[in-house]
Amino acid sequence: MAEIQPTTTSGPSAAAQTGGVVATGTPGTVGLPGLAMKRRGPVAVWLGLPLVTLGIYQLVWYYKIHKELQQFDRRQTLNPGGSVLVLIFLGWTLIAPLISFRNTGRAIAEAQRAAGLQVTCSPATSMWLVFVFGLNTWYMQRQLNLVTDAYPGVTEGTQVPLAA
Repeated sequence: MAEIQPTTTSGPSAAAQTGGVVATGTPGTVGLPGLAMKRRGPVAVWLGLPLVTLGIYQLVWYYKIHKELQQFDRRQTLNPGGSVLVLIFLGWTLIAPLISFRNTGRAIAEAQRAAGLQVTCSPATSMWLVFVFGLNTWYMQRQLNLVTDAYPGVTEGTQVPLAA
């Protein structure tokens, strides 16, 4: 009896050939699909756009990165709206936003792991940099850009394979 050897494909038609799952290109392994995130300028996210929009852009950015993280790795359960509501309604407590920033740092670290990168995002740094000129947004966007750079030439919303 002849043995059937599994084959993997890569390229634009890989999702169609593997039933919606995109192959990673490594023989014998098939990665989970996710959607590519948008690359943003860390300084623009941290300083430029929040100044122009009187702080509104930071809330919009926070919502967008949570939504993109959730679409990138569907194994993560994130609530983009809830994360923004914590900043809006519980920002005065100081503890709730710190916990939210720490959890965002964890989600970014998981996205780095899912992209097959060495994890460089520290949840503690994501949390404590808020006290240093609000540099936590700059730091988190820099870490997110490492994930987008792992998929060169891919536009936002394009299906990409996850390594882990």
